Amino acid sequence: MKDIITLEQTFKPSILTKIDDPLLEQYQVELWIKRDDLLHPIISGNKWRKLKYILQHALSLDSNTLISMGGAYSNHLHALAYVGKILGLKTIGLIRGEQPATLTPTLQDVQHWGMELKFVSRSDYRLLRQYKQWSDLPDLKPRQYWLPEGGAQALALKGVAELVHEIDIAYDTLCVPCGTGTTLAGIVNAVTADTTVIGFAALKNAGFLTADVNTLLPNYKDNWHINLDYHFGGFAKTNAQLLAFIDDFELKNQIPLEPVYTGKMLYGLYDLIEKQTFKPYQRIIAVHTGGLQGKRGLPS
Repeated sequence: MKDIITLEQTFKPSILTKIDDPLLEQYQVELWIKRDDLLHPIISGNKWRKLKYILQHALSLDSNTLISMGGAYSNHLHALAYVGKILGLKTIGLIRGEQPATLTPTLQDVQHWGMELKFVSRSDYRLLRQYKQWSDLPDLKPRQYWLPEGGAQALALKGVAELVHEIDIAYDTLCVPCGTGTTLAGIVNAVTADTTVIGFAALKNAGFLTADVNTLLPNYKDNWHINLDYHFGGFAKTNAQLLAFIDDFELKNQIPLEPVYTGKMLYGLYDLIEKQTFKPYQRIIAVHTGGLQGKRGLPS
């Protein structure tokens, strides 16, 4: 844990940034961004929040190898490989799909940081999702520690709760993009009952996420839901409209976005504001979950 504390002491503050926009003034809605992307250039946002107490647990078990799974532009694996290098832990990444002739920039990074890459078929990759606990992966060797996709483990909720506790202004609604739903679960578990939490699904046909989030929550909560309308065709899918929104938002606010998670959430949030989903004088906080690997997958 000492090494984890030392690492965290190098992080920058995750500040709140108020968005000034005539559209927000028109609908009398206040929007703030929780800038978790500023924590660290690599282990940013919910990647660190989810990993912090999982890493503590792995070290308490004297683990020397961390094994996890992800795609060719996985923010989670990118952060995990870097943390493994810093903490002196071996890392193994199970990568979805066939090995490409040329590794993506993300996979080049993780390999540079010492992660061993193992490519698995998409069908086998889906099967890996059934292994939820640190010791569940078949044929796990002594001192190896398994992290489910995106760090979707109950211990992740404890780290995400710290994000919520840092918010020092009153607010009505907290929004977050959803991949596995783990960050959403951590937020729902930490907010007060009178706060509304909205998750924005990054993938198509994501209705199953509601059950996954409920599985992670220690107690039933009814102050949250997942919006399924802004996936833009599926995970990592984009279109010209989304990319134009991201470019415009970045230009106006000097806040970097990517098209897989935060870009889709903010597009959806602006659309809901225009549809007058929110009452006047509502204060909304949107969590920038960091991780800009999705930007590297865009055509240059």
